[in-house]
Amino acid sequence: MTDSRPVLTMAGISKAFPGVRALHDVDFRLFPGEVHALMGENGAGKSTLIKVLTGVYGTDDGVITLSGVPVSFSGPMQATAAGVSTVYQEVNLCTNLSVAENIFIGREPRRLGAVRWREVRRRARALLARLDLDLDVSAPLATYSLAIQQMVAIARAIDIQARVLILDEPTSSLDAVEVAQLFRIMRNLRDEGIAILFVTHFLDQVYGVADRITVLRNGGLVGEYKTAELPQLALVEKMIGKELDVLEGIDKHSHRDVAVRTEGAALVEASNVGRAGAVEPFNLTIHAGEVVGLAGLLGSGRTEVARLLFGADRSDGGQITVDGEPTTLRTPAKAIDHGFGFCSENRRTEGIVGDLSIRENMILAMQAARGWLRQVPRRRQDELVEKYVSALGIRPADPEVPVRNLSGGNQQKVLLARWLITEPRLLILDEPTRGIDIGAKTEIQKIVAQLSDGGTAVLFISAELEEVLRLSHRVAVMRERRLVAQLANDDDLDADRVMQTIASGSHREEPDR
Repeated sequence: MTDSRPVLTMAGISKAFPGVRALHDVDFRLFPGEVHALMGENGAGKSTLIKVLTGVYGTDDGVITLSGVPVSFSGPMQATAAGVSTVYQEVNLCTNLSVAENIFIGREPRRLGAVRWREVRRRARALLARLDLDLDVSAPLATYSLAIQQMVAIARAIDIQARVLILDEPTSSLDAVEVAQLFRIMRNLRDEGIAILFVTHFLDQVYGVADRITVLRNGGLVGEYKTAELPQLALVEKMIGKELDVLEGIDKHSHRDVAVRTEGAALVEASNVGRAGAVEPFNLTIHAGEVVGLAGLLGSGRTEVARLLFGADRSDGGQITVDGEPTTLRTPAKAIDHGFGFCSENRRTEGIVGDLSIRENMILAMQAARGWLRQVPRRRQDELVEKYVSALGIRPADPEVPVRNLSGGNQQKVLLARWLITEPRLLILDEPTRGIDIGAKTEIQKIVAQLSDGGTAVLFISAELEEVLRLSHRVAVMRERRLVAQLANDDDLDADRVMQTIASGSHREEPDR
């Protein structure tokens, strides 16, 4: 850091939405000439803090100062004008325009009202040279890779005399070479005195480029640390919020029959299945009646594995076999034909249909499997819906209530019912208990255990180690888009070992039993 005084301070920041306390008394400091990583799991408050800073949200309490002067931005444009620029995960540029036009759009040098295009291109080349980039600035932005588009977005941000540069998940779609290029640019900007707020879920990247780390959890401040003084395992603990001894003594559902669940032929076997930019090729076997837990930090590739196994995304290579027979899961419909079900982590946009009733939501998967020309008889619908509304304790019990009116926990139960009605052989659950109350969470965990006892295979994804250890027969550990270990959930497996694997990425793959 080149200056002992922070360029940005946020003191006592609080922000609440109806029914949700997003931030509570959060402090944050950013110094000139540093890369500062903002870390935390999903829902920790990172995005809310950035939106409060840039004026997307107003603050309920607290003070923001920029270079010692109190500020309160009315929106991102005002924040940008004050020197606080944000580059988002999704590049918000116009790919049909040229590189130069994207950098200076809305700020083109003019003479007598006419744009001085030669000057635009000259200044664009000079600005990109500052980032060690040599591009044809007259070429459409669409002709360049996503990584280059990110660099162009950064060039535009720093040309607006940025004192603070916010990079929100800039590496999520970049490969290793592109990440290295971005980091070189970040270091150059840091050396010029720009303060960089870096948001990422990749631990190696944090330790490769960040000077300091601030950790948020559940809307509160855990602490501010020098990167060199905070081991990776300690960072994982602070993000997850569990000291190792807290998880000791968990009553694991799986201990009594780990070996039994992995005897015989596999139901599903993935060999060298992967997708460029999403998850590296992996091997994973799931047996009937087995619960395989996927553990890892957000962004580690857990959801990407689930989508590949359900046919929502196509693998670049490898082979998936079902009952020992090679198959190509080109679409979710093909997966459903094999008896697969998938509850997405984003139940609002990829799960429930808010305007439809509880009944209509529940029978969607069954109807899709039959084909839309063979309607499920209404009497059969009513019988199934009544059965699962009662079995899962869905409230309200009226099946004609729009599902949007239900609580998050009850919406999640409706999605579970949708797939239970199809009697799946493999049920993929991606964060099925996120954002729901403890009562509904407990009920869903019991359902998973009952499904396993009944012979259904379950791929269970959760950021909460308590759930993974309680329910799984085996734990597959994801880190940096790689499956780095498969661990039998026996008496030797504890949270310490899982956290160590998440933090270190050590390859300790065990053969299937």
